[in-house]
Amino acid sequence: MIFCGMLDLCRIIFGIVVDLFRPRAALEAEILVLRQQIIVLRRGRPSRVPFLAVDRMVLGWVCQLFPKTREALAIVRPDTVVRWHRAGFRCYWRWKSRSRPGRPAVPGEIRQLIRQMSVANPFWGAPRIHGELLKLGIDIGQTSVAKYMARRRGPPSQGWKTFLRNHADGVAAMDLFVVPTVSFRLLYGLLIMGHGRRQILWLGVTAHPTAEWIANQLTAACGWEQIPRDLIRDRDTCYGSVFVRR
Repeated sequence: MIFCGMLDLCRIIFGIVVDLFRPRAALEAEILVLRQQIIVLRRGRPSRVPFLAVDRMVLGWVCQLFPKTREALAIVRPDTVVRWHRAGFRCYWRWKSRSRPGRPAVPGEIRQLIRQMSVANPFWGAPRIHGELLKLGIDIGQTSVAKYMARRRGPPSQGWKTFLRNHADGVAAMDLFVVPTVSFRLLYGLLIMGHGRRQILWLGVTAHPTAEWIANQLTAACGWEQIPRDLIRDRDTCYGSVFVRR
């Protein structure tokens, strides 16, 4: 018993000496942890020590800011305090990511008006109806207009698929592409393809593409065959006035 008392006295003296060199904030945090444990002990019963949400919040918050104060925990394990802190962290982010009310609902008469306008004007899209509603002083978004428009089974006019099916025989496309060689030179390839049967009409390669060369390639691609009515190309500067006349 005497040895245990001397050991406790040495621990107290050693703790006092260590506290002289500790920062003020760490001492205040440890005092706060000890006071909170005393409050819990005074409130509790001998069989079980109750911890309220405030106790868990204080202990978890202080021990997270000052990890060394976990050594001052006497009536609860440090792992339990860490588990409390993680549970509080999950509750916080669950509260942050909760579902919030979205945009205000569109009144029923405005929804009915949008539907009537879309039915009476089948060629009007969402931008046109949205503009007309703004002229009437009805402040509504274009996405909301598209949401409440009348649904149609087919497109109001001819689509691109129908257009290509009807005019593919008279449409050809051409484009230039770059081919790097083994000697680090650049060769330019010209590809002309007909959309009717999706076949390659011509393929030419040159190191210096000019408007005259591209015009000659176009003539060689058609030959004695019927020339395409429409030619699709990009706005590359190599297509000069000679090519346009050809």
